[in-house]
Amino acid sequence: VEKPEELLPAIEQCQSMARQAFGDDTIFIEKYVAEPRHIEIQVIADKQGNYRHLGERECSIQRRHQKLLEESPSPAIGPELRERMGAAAVEAARACGYFNAGTIEFIFSRGDFYFLEMNTRLQVEHPVTEMVTGIDLVKTQIAVAQGEPLGFGQADVQQRGWAIEFRVNAEDPSNGFMPAPGRITRYHEPGGPGLRVDSGVYAGYTIPSYYDSMIAKLVVWGRDRDEAIQRGRRALSEYVVGGVKTNIPLHLALTEDADFAAGNLSTHFIPAHPRLLKRVAELIRKGYGLDLGGQDSARVAAIAAAVQHHQALGAG
Repeated sequence: VEKPEELLPAIEQCQSMARQAFGDDTIFIEKYVAEPRHIEIQVIADKQGNYRHLGERECSIQRRHQKLLEESPSPAIGPELRERMGAAAVEAARACGYFNAGTIEFIFSRGDFYFLEMNTRLQVEHPVTEMVTGIDLVKTQIAVAQGEPLGFGQADVQQRGWAIEFRVNAEDPSNGFMPAPGRITRYHEPGGPGLRVDSGVYAGYTIPSYYDSMIAKLVVWGRDRDEAIQRGRRALSEYVVGGVKTNIPLHLALTEDADFAAGNLSTHFIPAHPRLLKRVAELIRKGYGLDLGGQDSARVAAIAAAVQHHQALGAG
């Protein structure tokens, strides 16, 4: 409800439905968080009781409440708020005697943050934290598990530059993000400075329908957010995955979006920006995200021409 006078009718309706369905009209009330952003804090602790946070990751670009793009730092978080959220995350981990790498997730809105959950593991988006802090989370996690103490203090954790991770998935953004399993006929990863690709697929690999549709994690680093976005756009335009549909055109559309560039994000960003899917359709018509098939040289040439045209426009 948005107004006090709506509360009592809503309670009565909920109680009536619950009573009929379950024979129990007990209800609970939660605060509705408007314009929510998904911001999480990376923590790590050793068996000696040392706790550190490694800054935040912004994970607000989602579809069906599942992350598609993550970045560090967040464009919404300044130094003072970062320390408050980091301290809260460390305190949460300390309160349950946790050690190892973990993530405390928050919902953030209009200057306030609310605890969401803790992930007691290394997450898919951990590379962006590694890129901006220079701390190898996998190596540190193994050392902690062996009983070694953390080799750095909180003051040693310094963020440098900006990192963005694009989850490259075998799915069709123009069809409700339906999974698109199948055989990869061609595969070429982008290269260049400030670039990292974590993947295990190859030309000839078959993406099964039983598991997660993620093909790769494309991670870019820049001296600031604008440079990271520009590098992401170039890398996405060079990424070739043939034989299956991917969400690469959606990521390209995001890098061109004015609201995304301004950091005006929320977990409702994609449904609130229908123009993104229109842009996806345009990019597919230009050659991005096409199913290349087997040896269709004409379509390969068309895609190469489209990439060159896109890069020329960016340079101009």
